[in-house]
Amino acid sequence: MTRRAAIAAPNPFCTQAALEALASGGTAVDAAVAAVVTATVTEPGIVAPLGGCYVAVWPPDGDPVVIDANVEMPGRGADPDRFGSGLIECVTTYGGGLTTYAGPGSVATPGLFAGLGVAHQRFGHAPWHELFHTAALTVRDGFHLSQTAASYLDLVAHTIFGWDEVTRARYTDDGRSLPAGHLIRDEKLAASLEQIAAEGWASLYTGDLATAIARDMQERGGLLTAEDLAAYRPVLRPALGARLGAWRLACNPPPSIGGPVLTAMVRALGDIDGPVTPIEAARAMKAVLDLRLHRVDVAEDLEAAGHELLQIIEQLGDLGLPTSASTAHVSVVDSEGLACAITASAGYGSGMTITGTGMLANNALGEPELNRRGLHALEPGTRLASNMAPTTGRHEDGSVLAIGTPGADRITTALLQVLLHFCIHGEELQHAVNAPRLHVRHLDDGTVRIDHERDEELAQALTEQDLPTHEHPPLSMYFGGVGAALRGPDGTLTAAADPRRASATAVG
Repeated sequence: MTRRAAIAAPNPFCTQAALEALASGGTAVDAAVAAVVTATVTEPGIVAPLGGCYVAVWPPDGDPVVIDANVEMPGRGADPDRFGSGLIECVTTYGGGLTTYAGPGSVATPGLFAGLGVAHQRFGHAPWHELFHTAALTVRDGFHLSQTAASYLDLVAHTIFGWDEVTRARYTDDGRSLPAGHLIRDEKLAASLEQIAAEGWASLYTGDLATAIARDMQERGGLLTAEDLAAYRPVLRPALGARLGAWRLACNPPPSIGGPVLTAMVRALGDIDGPVTPIEAARAMKAVLDLRLHRVDVAEDLEAAGHELLQIIEQLGDLGLPTSASTAHVSVVDSEGLACAITASAGYGSGMTITGTGMLANNALGEPELNRRGLHALEPGTRLASNMAPTTGRHEDGSVLAIGTPGADRITTALLQVLLHFCIHGEELQHAVNAPRLHVRHLDDGTVRIDHERDEELAQALTEQDLPTHEHPPLSMYFGGVGAALRGPDGTLTAAADPRRASATAVG
């Protein structure tokens, strides 16, 4: 019998891929994998095939787990002179001003396809090759650039996406931005997807595609080597647990940063028995993000630092509060009660298209936020920091939830607010996603302010605290793009997608 599922994904190509996976006998995990594969090639700039991901799964008859397929520090066997080189500084106006580094030296060892492969092996039923059909067909026939991708490319067309000749020709108008709706086709990218579908995910790590990646990196001055690709392994970890009202939540554990930070924020609010005000939420955010900045981001051992963060929160109790997460995300819950949430990231993009493959690479080594100990400062093989926090949940009444969001360091604060609206305030899922958001922001000059969307009630509430505020337009892309899927206690399936970004839902 074909399973039904609720699906929240970045665009209709992704939801179509998920529905086709279900029709092929797939589970929620198959559907989520197919949707993420499709997102990596239909949301250029937002995410890319050669990135990393976390796959959160909560089986109906088992404990929640997370497959850590985040990117790693490369450089095994590389010329020592390459460390610190191959980086192109890029300044954009995104989020009020952002400096990142692109170029071959910004590319970390990708883990995305390895993680998707392991998820499919453990929890999937559909044939692996079926999960690539929609993505390959869409790229070969052509897809129209989404509003979300067009908005981002508008900011980086002349910088991140302007230095590589292939990338510049494919995704810009000679260095100028492309409009939403522009038709994009890529035969080489479609062929690469079909090769992974036919040969398995290992093709990217030990096969012909791995050879192509390593050769291009060697020729253009990157750190990533064939040895790095062959050594990469996804890691299956027990999920990190927390309670929010009658809901049990499961997040990705250390060495990720996003999961522990979100869990710490939830725990910091204590045993909630009533609505949480914006001030209370902001105080929880600031307390945890202060600890993150000074204790976690600069730690040599991210796994130990993540656990220390949670211990500090437990020791501090409720922190004096009254007890009254460029990224793409897919959430799927199926009719059997299997929940899967996948968040994938390629950073802000390296701008590099691997020669002959059509595949865009990540710039995780060039994100100062994820490399606070310095660019290229880690030992090869070290997992990088990550804000991603895909989350699954179960309610006492049998309801099942999958939720997550893109949005860099706004991932955890966006998810916290949606979960408070849904799990504590009892709001309908779509209303919880739509509600205005705030974010406690640590600026480069060492000051802290509260960024928030324009909303009269929220602005009035924030006058009762001492931090300066900065207003964004309503439903601003800056505050993420939450996608959530829900199976109710009676088996009813619903999905919610964020109006802040181009997105799509489906129930089928």
